[in-house]
Formats: sequence, structure tokens, C-alpha cells
Amino acid sequence: MIPIKPVSDLASGVQAPVSPATAALKYLQPGALNLTVLPPLSLYIHWPWCVRKCPYCDFNSHESNGPIPETDYLDALRADLEAALPLIWGRKIQTIFIGGGTPSLMSAAGLERLMSDVRTLLPLALDAEITMEANPGTFEIERFKSFRASGINRLSIGIQSFNGRHLQALGRIHDEREALRAVEIAHAHFDNFNLDLMYALPGQTLAEAQQDLDTALAFAPPHLSLYHLTMEPNTVFAKYPPQLPSDDESADIQDMIAQQTAAAGYGHYEVSAYAQPGRQARHNLNYWEFGDYLGIGAGAHSKLSFPHRVLRQARFKQPASFIEAAKRGNAVHEEREIGRDEMGFEFMLNTLRLTGGFNPNLFGERTGMSINAIDKALDAAEAKGLIYRDFKLIKPTELGQRFLNDLQEMFLEA
Repeated sequence: MIPIKPVSDLASGVQAPVSPATAALKYLQPGALNLTVLPPLSLYIHWPWCVRKCPYCDFNSHESNGPIPETDYLDALRADLEAALPLIWGRKIQTIFIGGGTPSLMSAAGLERLMSDVRTLLPLALDAEITMEANPGTFEIERFKSFRASGINRLSIGIQSFNGRHLQALGRIHDEREALRAVEIAHAHFDNFNLDLMYALPGQTLAEAQQDLDTALAFAPPHLSLYHLTMEPNTVFAKYPPQLPSDDESADIQDMIAQQTAAAGYGHYEVSAYAQPGRQARHNLNYWEFGDYLGIGAGAHSKLSFPHRVLRQARFKQPASFIEAAKRGNAVHEEREIGRDEMGFEFMLNTLRLTGGFNPNLFGERTGMSINAIDKALDAAEAKGLIYRDFKLIKPTELGQRFLNDLQEMFLEA
């Protein structure tokens, strides 16, 4: 974190001299925030193409029908980053996440160029966590050696299941053999990696879910992401829903996951995240702790803090539109400030996902407001047994974790 000089306002992209009188007036403006330090800053880079769109996926991903315009897209990413620099002058990047789509479709030379551009334009922390998403159907040993040499020090592998029948139902392009091979390659070349698995899949039994988890745990991955399959709007599954396990069957799978991961030494630190000691995903933790992130690439989102405001941005979603907009010097499609009346909900929406909770002082640090602003909602949640609260900690109870959506919604009016 870096201290904020209250007489500077970086949101305009220009750091102009400000008189003491003008600076004092800013503190008096009704509704102005007062952040005394800036949160940690992460960089998210979006790669929008994949081999085939999965029927459950609602991410901004597009099937690569024909050659991917890699050079044009990398040019656009650099232009997008250059245009955003005035908003983050002087701030060090703590983590990088390259997501998609399927970033592992990128060529080794393309990734080398991307990382070179990032290092040229941004100061990176010496111990920066640099993660790349990868799908088993795109694993090639030599290419992943090159990715490691380019600076990628953490992989996040979209396994989803080790069961061939379930992989077909999910529309994945890999089979069970490729899934196993991908984990073997990751284990051989990366000492830090995450395995993504999904459960409550079409036709999945408790025994099959346990087999998936047992297979994953056999590789002793530093991190596991275990997601309940959900029917997201505007997906094929939403339009043609498959037969899924019942709520009771899903609950049995969740109980099994809790028992098996704990027995294997994994800490359940966020709704869907499990890690060996000290191996939590630093990039994702920054999101959940309401840190800042600059998002570049098609459809990428940003959340950036300034002394008296917090800004959200979204880039153009379609790759061609993004490339053209970046060439013109502004790939931002939407931009707005988070209002004071939204801030409590935005903060709690993220931090309540952390099973270990947060220090109440974090609220003031990240929102520029007093935690008294959400006292009414905190009192109501505590009265219902949904949160535990003392002077050093606010966290969801076991009941609060079970009814997280209801708990989060209590802060909408805060």
C-alpha cells in the first residue's frame, strides 16, 4: 500500500497542482470519500478466445473459428495498458492474472511479448504472483516450459472433472487422459498451481464426486477451486437445463468435500477456495479484500481507488470492437464511480466470501467511510446468527456461509 497525498486527484489522469484551499474543500464536499491509503493493486489481462464455448460458461469467451489475430490483440493490449497508466502512476503491481477464454492458446512468442510489454510499462513487485489459466486440451510440454521461462509462476488448470462422461456433458474439449496429463505437466514444471473442479454435475453421484476429488488430492496441488455447477443466464444450460443432483445430493457432496479437504490439510478460506498452508491465491484474495485491480483486454473490468472516489470500468466485450477502440486510444466502454450508498454492499459482497472474515479496520481503509455506515445491517445480521462480530473480526457464521446470498443482500440498503 502507498500513502495518498490528499491534494492530488489521479482519476482525471492528470496530476495538476492543487491549492491548499481547494484541497480542504474536497474534504468538505458532501458524499466525498476519504481514503488515507490506496489498496494493493493487481493486473488482470483477458484473453477472449477458446476452442469451443462450454454450455455452462457465461464468461466473455468466443470460439476461435479461424486464425486468432494474436498480433493485433497484443498490440491492442499494450495500447490499452498505455492509456490506463495515468490512473495508476507510482503504484506497484502485486499480482497478475491472465484469464479467459483460454490463454494457453497463446503462442509462446506471444506470451513472451505480452510479459515484456507489461514489465516495460509497469513496476512489478519482486515476488509478484503471475497466474495463467490453462485448459488440458491445450497442454504441450515445450510451450509450457516457455510460459514458465516468460515469468508465469502459477497455473490455474480448468480440469472440471476426471470423469470422461461428465467432461462430455460439460462440453469440454479434453478427456480424462488429457486431464491427468495436464496435471502431471503442471506438477513437473510449476511449484504453484491450482486445479479447478466442478461438482453437482449432470448425473453425478456422490461416489463420482469423491473420485474426482480423490484424484485431484493425489497430486497434492497447492490450491483447489471447487465450484458448484450453476445455471447462469444466457448460457446453453440455462436454455436447455440438464438433470442435476437434488439439493440434498448436492449438500452431501459439499459435506464430503469439507471433510476430505480438511483431512488432507487444506484450509477452506473462501466459498470455493481451498489451499495448503500459505498457498492461498493472492490475486483472488485481493479481490475478496476489496483491493484494486486494473483490467485490460476485451470485456475486462477494473476497480481503481483514488483519494476521494472509487472508479469502476469495463472494456468493450467483442474482441474486434476492443481492438479498434484500443487503437483509437480508449478501450473503456463503461465507467462510473461507486456511490457512498453502494460502497457498503460492494465491500461486504466480496469480504463475506472469506470464511475467516476480516478486520473491521479494513472497511475504513478500502471504502474511505466509517464502519458505522453499515451498523444497522451488521446488527441485523448478528441478531439472525449470520455473522460473528467483535472489535477485531467480522466473519460469517456457519449459518451465514450456508445462506451467503441472503446475508450479502442485507447490506444492499446499508
